[in-house]
Amino acid sequence: MQRIILPFILLLSLIPAHVRAQVNTDQMLQVGRNALYFEDYVLSIQYFNQIIAAKPHLARPYFYRALAKYNLDDYEGAISDASKAIERNPFLTDAYELRGIAAQTLGRPAEAVADYDVVLQSLPYNRGILFNKALAQEEMDSLSVALTTYDQLLTRHPNFDNAYIGRARLYLRQTDTIAALADLDKALRLNPNAANAYILRADIAFTSKNDIPSALSDMDMAVKLQPRSTSLYINRALLRYKSDDYFGAMSDYDYALQLDPLNLTALYNRALLRAEVRDYQAAISDLSTILNLRPTDNLALYNRAIMYRELNELPLALQDINKLIDAMPDFAAAYFLRADIRTSMHQKGAQSDYDRSMALARKTIKRNGDAPTVQQLFGVDSESDSPEETQEEVAARFSQLLTASTDDEIEAQYNSDNIRGRVQDHNISIEPEPIYVVTYYTSPTELRPAGEYLREATQINDTHVLDYSLQVTNREVSLTDTLEINRHFQAIEYYISYLSNHSPRAIDYFALGMSRITLRQYTGAEEDFKKAIALSPDFALAYFMLGVSKYRLASAATSGVNAASQTAETRQVLLNSAIEQFQHALKLSPDMALAYFNMGVIYIDLRDYTSAINAFTHAISLKSDFGEAFFNRGYVYFNLGNHASGAADLSTAGQLGVAPSYRLLKRMAK
Repeated sequence: MQRIILPFILLLSLIPAHVRAQVNTDQMLQVGRNALYFEDYVLSIQYFNQIIAAKPHLARPYFYRALAKYNLDDYEGAISDASKAIERNPFLTDAYELRGIAAQTLGRPAEAVADYDVVLQSLPYNRGILFNKALAQEEMDSLSVALTTYDQLLTRHPNFDNAYIGRARLYLRQTDTIAALADLDKALRLNPNAANAYILRADIAFTSKNDIPSALSDMDMAVKLQPRSTSLYINRALLRYKSDDYFGAMSDYDYALQLDPLNLTALYNRALLRAEVRDYQAAISDLSTILNLRPTDNLALYNRAIMYRELNELPLALQDINKLIDAMPDFAAAYFLRADIRTSMHQKGAQSDYDRSMALARKTIKRNGDAPTVQQLFGVDSESDSPEETQEEVAARFSQLLTASTDDEIEAQYNSDNIRGRVQDHNISIEPEPIYVVTYYTSPTELRPAGEYLREATQINDTHVLDYSLQVTNREVSLTDTLEINRHFQAIEYYISYLSNHSPRAIDYFALGMSRITLRQYTGAEEDFKKAIALSPDFALAYFMLGVSKYRLASAATSGVNAASQTAETRQVLLNSAIEQFQHALKLSPDMALAYFNMGVIYIDLRDYTSAINAFTHAISLKSDFGEAFFNRGYVYFNLGNHASGAADLSTAGQLGVAPSYRLLKRMAK
């Protein structure tokens, strides 16, 4: 029997307003707490980082940083920091509570209960802790123990509506529908806006009474109360389908996929509904999306083969059914479908497939007494968790999350609006952090108030030989001020004239190259940096900027500039040459972490992911707080299907201020 998908009920008793700070604390801690209270989570982490660096023995900064990470959906990071807070102060009950909630969110209820018990030693009647403990005990299938906890909770807090909802769900697991309905009615009398009560009551009406109108009425109320919940639209679509409201069901699936474009349940259900109304092409599109995200989804493969058959696209149908039979050689219906396809294609083997299908069907019925359902055959169980993803599945899902970003989108990731609140929810495309360049212009933000340090650039600035101060950034600013643009054209004319009448110096060619690269004259800049190197072979920064120039030339080919004259082979030559220049810079300056980082970015472009990981690892070994290197390495790990390493690196990158980390962490959460 189909059941409505129920969202997990978890009441956070710990929210930023609940945070209790020490009375006499450092001013920086107060500033960080203020940022946390106003939901500037990413920014608050930067303040707590500074306190931890200065006073690593303090427990509170770790706790507050854990709270910020929790609100950014970095649950492993929250657990790690909460544990560090507990190591420094074993009596910090807030840290136990937060660690328990994070563990419970990750599906580790036993760890959560252990932490809740510590808190209950000091606060034996805490409403939120008792509630979360009961939920965790239920997840552990300790139903009688959980029921005792609910009874304790309601004895002390008889007007707590969520407790009645939680106990009602527990009664349902014990098949006591009458007791469950009584608790739900009580919860709704206490709080008419309790969305979860409507959801559970709709489930009872649908599964136990087949009272679809009542279920639909309750689900409508739940949707009104939680209009951004994807699962509720999927639930209501099922009810509308059962009411023969195909248009309403399709509308709900469409909106669910607007909220969550990669929701597999919504995609699969919409595909089946589209097939039912004979919109096979659209159904195939949905199933293909599922198979891109989960290549081993045999149920989607089987249904796509059927739909290709309906459209008479026989070669594609045969390709899918062959793949399915390879994966499931005892599935009778697959042979039956292939027999039909082969008959239509006038191919040999149709009769053999038909005979094989009949033999398997008789064998299954004789062995089991009844033919298994399709769900049983494909291992589909709505009550169980999805299986562990393979590396191929992680990589496939990762590739589906990425879309091309514009420069404006990349810059927007760090503007004031997009580093506030739950940044993981922002719908901004995700790409690797770009290369670092030496430039005359940067755009400071709250998270990036200053450019990156590069010793060689600072040494030139200290000589005051250039008209502009060199700055280092991977957020290069587009020059739009006409006056500034004209100044650089004049600088180019000046240096050309000067060099024609004076003995050339390497720094003069470097300055000429800097003005040219500022004006996007990459070919000219390349020649100037080469001349600077010819005059001063130990000029590490000139090699660095020569690498940047070659990379920019290769990127210009991709974006369409001079595309006619740039072949793929030429572009690859340019990228490899850029890597060589950064390697030259490293020979002269072995601790130049930015050169390793830039090489890693180029290796990503070349799809040499092993070399990219090695380059970013070298960069991190030289600069342990290199957030962008952690982000890019995590990005590559996900691309290779290594979920654990990718998540760990992104957690570190987010802690170091790389806001897009939390978006990618959430999208790749299993």
